[in-house]
Amino acid sequence: MPEPVGVRQAQAERTRSAVLAAAAAVFVDQGVQAPVRDIAERAGVGVGTIYRNFPTRADLVSAVYRHQIDTCAALSARLLEESASPFAALTRWVDAFVEFLVTKHGLGAALGSGDPGLENLHALMLDTLVPACATLLDACADAGELGADITAYTLMRAIGNLCITGPDYDRDDAKRMVATLLAGCRSAA
Repeated sequence: MPEPVGVRQAQAERTRSAVLAAAAAVFVDQGVQAPVRDIAERAGVGVGTIYRNFPTRADLVSAVYRHQIDTCAALSARLLEESASPFAALTRWVDAFVEFLVTKHGLGAALGSGDPGLENLHALMLDTLVPACATLLDACADAGELGADITAYTLMRAIGNLCITGPDYDRDDAKRMVATLLAGCRSAA
């Protein structure tokens, strides 16, 4: 007897989620050009399963990136609810944003590759994450924790620039510099 449609759909969603999580982890370790077989092995699926769900590398990279953007954006509202202050929520959100940025090995090159499947990802990031950050900044300004002159786009660009890692500047350096930036924003209020 065949499985009910709902069971098959739930299994397909679990498989898709496992592939996205595995791809994200492999991309952190090896970059976005990592072999699909490494992603399949980590997800516990066959290579064919990945290609059925994501016919091209651009489809897979895009899906991982979109999922991470949506997760980071959704975090802002949750942190505002559960944090002691808007600035504490902003700090925790920025920590997640920094982690998002510094784990994108090779994504910059992929975005500049001219692949039509990837060309809208930067705009998606801005359209999704700038409003999430703006919500936090507005709450901070309303609470008197930051000046109202700090815009989400400008802050996120500054953070992005501080998160460009290299041989003599790693994730920990980026986190320290972003923390210094936030402290400076707060003292200007």
